[in-house]
Amino acid sequence: MNSNSKETIGLAGEYAVAFELCRRGFYAQLTLGNHKKTDILVESTGQLFRVSVKAKTGRQWPKVTGISDTGDLLVFVDFQDKELNELPDFYVLNVPAWKKLVQSIAKNKTDGAKIDNENTLYWEAWENNPKGWRGCAISPSQVLKYKDCWPTQEQP
Repeated sequence: MNSNSKETIGLAGEYAVAFELCRRGFYAQLTLGNHKKTDILVESTGQLFRVSVKAKTGRQWPKVTGISDTGDLLVFVDFQDKELNELPDFYVLNVPAWKKLVQSIAKNKTDGAKIDNENTLYWEAWENNPKGWRGCAISPSQVLKYKDCWPTQEQP
Protein backbone atom coordinates (compact mmCIF):
# COMPACT_ATOMS: atom_id res chain seq x y z
CA MET A 1 0.00 0.00 0.00
CA ASN A 2 1.40 3.40 -0.87
CA SER A 3 2.07 5.96 1.82
CA ASN A 4 -1.07 7.88 2.75
CA SER A 5 -1.92 10.15 5.62
CA LYS A 6 -2.22 8.73 9.12
CA GLU A 7 -5.97 9.39 9.06
CA THR A 8 -6.44 7.61 5.73
CA ILE A 9 -4.47 4.57 6.89
CA GLY A 10 -6.47 4.49 10.11
CA LEU A 11 -9.76 4.63 8.24
CA ALA A 12 -8.60 1.95 5.78
CA GLY A 13 -7.77 -0.25 8.79
CA GLU A 14 -11.21 0.28 10.32
CA TYR A 15 -12.96 -0.60 7.05
CA ALA A 16 -10.73 -3.66 6.59
CA VAL A 17 -11.59 -4.93 10.08
CA ALA A 18 -15.31 -4.27 9.56
CA PHE A 19 -15.08 -6.15 6.26
CA GLU A 20 -13.44 -9.16 7.93
CA LEU A 21 -15.98 -9.22 10.75
CA CYS A 22 -18.93 -8.98 8.32
CA ARG A 23 -17.37 -11.71 6.19
CA ARG A 24 -17.37 -13.90 9.29
CA GLY A 25 -21.06 -13.33 9.99
CA PHE A 26 -20.93 -10.44 12.45
CA TYR A 27 -22.79 -7.16 12.07
CA ALA A 28 -20.07 -4.50 12.26
CA GLN A 29 -20.68 -0.75 12.23
CA LEU A 30 -17.98 1.94 12.16
CA THR A 31 -18.38 4.76 14.68
CA LEU A 32 -17.91 8.42 13.82
CA GLY A 33 -15.46 10.99 15.15
CA ASN A 34 -11.74 11.56 15.56
CA HIS A 35 -11.29 11.16 19.31
CA LYS A 36 -13.08 7.95 20.06
CA LYS A 37 -12.15 4.85 21.98
CA THR A 38 -14.44 2.57 19.96
CA ASP A 39 -13.79 2.29 16.23
CA ILE A 40 -16.32 -0.44 15.44
CA LEU A 41 -19.44 -1.66 17.25
CA VAL A 42 -20.20 -5.32 16.63
CA GLU A 43 -23.33 -7.33 17.27
CA SER A 44 -23.16 -11.07 17.69
CA THR A 45 -26.08 -13.24 18.77
CA GLY A 46 -27.72 -10.35 20.60
CA GLN A 47 -24.53 -9.19 22.32
CA LEU A 48 -22.58 -6.02 21.55
CA PHE A 49 -18.84 -5.64 21.76
CA ARG A 50 -16.39 -2.90 20.84
CA VAL A 51 -13.36 -3.04 18.59
CA SER A 52 -10.40 -0.69 18.68
CA VAL A 53 -8.33 -0.69 15.47
CA LYS A 54 -4.68 0.29 15.06
CA ALA A 55 -3.37 0.41 11.49
CA LYS A 56 0.15 1.01 10.21
CA THR A 57 2.31 1.07 7.11
CA GLY A 58 5.62 1.38 8.96
CA ARG A 59 7.52 -0.91 11.30
CA GLN A 60 5.48 -0.38 14.49
CA TRP A 61 2.13 0.75 15.79
CA PRO A 62 3.03 3.82 17.90
CA LYS A 63 1.46 4.95 21.18
CA VAL A 64 -1.06 2.11 21.51
CA THR A 65 -3.49 2.43 24.40
CA GLY A 66 -5.37 -0.44 25.95
CA ILE A 67 -8.72 -2.15 26.14
CA SER A 68 -10.32 -3.21 29.38
CA ASP A 69 -13.98 -4.18 29.06
CA THR A 70 -14.94 -7.83 28.76
CA GLY A 71 -15.61 -8.74 25.14
CA ASP A 72 -13.67 -5.83 23.67
CA LEU A 73 -11.11 -6.49 20.95
CA LEU A 74 -7.96 -4.71 19.82
CA VAL A 75 -7.11 -5.37 16.18
CA PHE A 76 -3.73 -4.46 14.72
CA VAL A 77 -3.83 -3.99 10.95
CA ASP A 78 -0.53 -4.18 9.09
CA PHE A 79 -0.39 -2.64 5.61
CA GLN A 80 3.43 -2.65 5.47
CA ASP A 81 4.73 -3.97 2.13
CA LYS A 82 1.20 -4.74 0.89
CA GLU A 83 0.09 -4.02 -2.65
CA LEU A 84 -3.30 -2.45 -3.27
CA ASN A 85 -4.77 -5.83 -4.27
CA GLU A 86 -3.49 -7.59 -1.11
CA LEU A 87 -5.28 -7.85 2.21
CA PRO A 88 -3.37 -6.54 5.22
CA ASP A 89 -2.30 -8.78 8.08
CA PHE A 90 -4.62 -8.79 11.10
CA TYR A 91 -3.63 -9.46 14.71
CA VAL A 92 -6.67 -9.82 16.99
CA LEU A 93 -6.33 -9.54 20.77
CA ASN A 94 -9.03 -9.82 23.41
CA VAL A 95 -8.65 -8.19 26.83
CA PRO A 96 -6.75 -11.08 28.52
CA ALA A 97 -4.31 -11.29 25.56
CA TRP A 98 -3.72 -7.52 25.55
CA LYS A 99 -3.30 -7.46 29.32
CA LYS A 100 -0.72 -10.25 29.16
CA LEU A 101 1.18 -8.44 26.40
CA VAL A 102 1.24 -5.08 28.16
CA GLN A 103 2.31 -6.72 31.43
CA SER A 104 5.25 -8.39 29.66
CA ILE A 105 6.24 -5.07 28.09
CA ALA A 106 6.06 -3.27 31.45
CA LYS A 107 8.09 -6.01 33.13
CA ASN A 108 10.94 -5.41 30.68
CA LYS A 109 10.94 -1.64 31.22
CA THR A 110 13.20 -0.08 33.84
CA ASP A 111 12.03 3.51 33.40
CA GLY A 112 9.04 3.73 35.73
CA ALA A 113 6.40 2.37 33.37
CA LYS A 114 3.06 1.59 35.01
CA ILE A 115 -0.23 0.09 33.84
CA ASP A 116 -3.51 1.92 34.45
CA ASN A 117 -7.02 0.48 34.94
CA GLU A 118 -7.60 0.49 31.16
CA ASN A 119 -4.53 -1.72 30.62
CA THR A 120 -2.54 1.14 29.11
CA LEU A 121 1.17 1.53 29.74
CA TYR A 122 1.98 5.01 31.03
CA TRP A 123 4.73 7.11 32.52
CA GLU A 124 4.10 9.89 35.02
CA ALA A 125 5.30 13.43 34.30
CA TRP A 126 9.02 14.13 34.23
CA GLU A 127 11.19 17.18 33.67
CA ASN A 128 11.10 17.18 29.87
CA ASN A 129 7.49 16.00 29.65
CA PRO A 130 5.20 17.58 32.26
CA LYS A 131 2.15 15.66 30.99
CA GLY A 132 3.76 12.23 31.13
CA TRP A 133 3.19 9.65 28.41
CA ARG A 134 0.44 7.14 27.65
CA GLY A 135 0.71 4.20 25.29
CA CYS A 136 3.47 2.04 23.93
CA ALA A 137 4.86 0.99 20.57
CA ILE A 138 3.95 -2.49 19.37
CA SER A 139 5.77 -4.42 16.66
CA PRO A 140 4.35 -7.31 14.62
CA SER A 141 6.71 -9.79 16.29
CA GLN A 142 5.07 -9.02 19.66
CA VAL A 143 1.60 -9.96 18.39
CA LEU A 144 2.48 -12.66 15.87
CA LYS A 145 0.71 -15.43 17.81
CA TYR A 146 -2.56 -13.47 17.51
CA LYS A 147 -2.52 -13.35 13.72
CA ASP A 148 -6.04 -13.98 12.39
CA CYS A 149 -7.40 -14.95 15.83
CA TRP A 150 -10.85 -13.71 14.91
CA PRO A 151 -13.77 -14.36 17.25
CA THR A 152 -16.43 -16.84 16.25
CA GLN A 153 -20.17 -16.33 16.45
CA GLU A 154 -20.21 -18.48 19.58
CA GLN A 155 -17.36 -16.63 21.33
CA PRO A 156 -17.02 -12.90 20.58
